[in-house]
Amino acid sequence: MDFKDYYKVLGVERSATEDDVRKAYRKLARKYHPDVSKEADAEVKMRDVNEANDVLRDKEKRAAYDALADRVARGGSPDGDFRPPPGWDEGFEFHRGARGAAGPSGSGGRSGPADQADFSDFFSSLFGESERRSAARQNHRARGEDHHAAIEISLEDALNGSEREISLRAMETGANGEPDWKTRTLSVKIPAGVHPGQFIRLARQGMPGHGGEAPGDLYLEVRIAPHKLYRIEGRDIYLTLPVTPTEAALGAQVEVPVPGGGTVEVTVPAKARNGMKLRLKGRGFPGSPAAGDVYLLLDIALPPADTDAVRQAYEQLAKSASSFNPRRHLGV
Repeated sequence: MDFKDYYKVLGVERSATEDDVRKAYRKLARKYHPDVSKEADAEVKMRDVNEANDVLRDKEKRAAYDALADRVARGGSPDGDFRPPPGWDEGFEFHRGARGAAGPSGSGGRSGPADQADFSDFFSSLFGESERRSAARQNHRARGEDHHAAIEISLEDALNGSEREISLRAMETGANGEPDWKTRTLSVKIPAGVHPGQFIRLARQGMPGHGGEAPGDLYLEVRIAPHKLYRIEGRDIYLTLPVTPTEAALGAQVEVPVPGGGTVEVTVPAKARNGMKLRLKGRGFPGSPAAGDVYLLLDIALPPADTDAVRQAYEQLAKSASSFNPRRHLGV
């Protein structure tokens, strides 16, 4: 077994920085990756490049390798007869996956020997045992991780329920080792009465499991799109209800739209004030122990004085209510 010069494999100097190593690896990975390379020995070269990157980008492994290289250089080693001396790695701690091989883009995707169990004899003689022990610890049965995303729906869909398709994007590593955005389309059933901040669970749509275990779930956080009429606070829904001065002063029955569709007739009490709150009990979002309400905020809208008749009416009102001073509380 020959001693491998990992600096020579990547074509970098021993003084190469981490960035130098990453750039060299990226260039060679594009050249030798088996999925894109036409060279007959691309798989073997890619393995060597991955090994070199795995070692030289990991501070602990690189320090241990450099110390061993110096030791070999001082003592010499017959060609084809290298064996790591006993205790060569004392004082060094190796961390699997900390700074190992990346994808061809250098973005951090794992494709190195530590993950493939495809070691050269040289790499295995130095780091293989520690890699395999660590890999064995990770080769366990475990359910896949859950994923989270957000979905924005209309107020009407939230109250009435619906079914719709959504597209989600996630970063995945392609066949050539390059990271790429992938889009998937899912059909989502929105239950009636779902409220903002609630989660819709899509079973088995998360990350794949390990050791034959089930995938994780996908949780969609519900967000309600802004509405032209309604405002949401918790499970309650607010609507600004314009009324005329006569409706507010004398009282009236007015027709009001309600969330989710349809209308109801409500009573505006006599002597109603601007900003008064009327409640439609239980017409908000469902919930426990009680559903939310719909609140109508009265907004007294003054007719524009754009005709003689309206101006005369205002003049008559001014005479009839001459003692009314809306600024009395200001002390003037």
